[in-house]
Amino acid sequence: DIIILEIKNLTVIADYFVICSADTTIQAKAIADYIVEVLEKNSINLKRMEGYLFGQWILIDYVDVIVHIFEKEKRKFYQLEKLWIDAPEVEFEVDE
Repeated sequence: DIIILEIKNLTVIADYFVICSADTTIQAKAIADYIVEVLEKNSINLKRMEGYLFGQWILIDYVDVIVHIFEKEKRKFYQLEKLWIDAPEVEFEVDE
């Protein structure tokens, strides 16, 4: 379950939030590792990462884009999408 929210007209902290879920903390860390690896290969540098140690909510900051990887229970608890209810959702397709 992945959503992308366009927040650039609502805040100065970023242009987009990418929010996704993982079944376990191990899976959340694997998703984070993959994102960092792929973007590094494309010369996109990580600004900072938080929450990796515990893996329940990992935040990956790329300045204009902030990725939130939640363990499913934490995503349900925090409901970040509802905090940004005014942000339009960006349509995208996932390659299989």
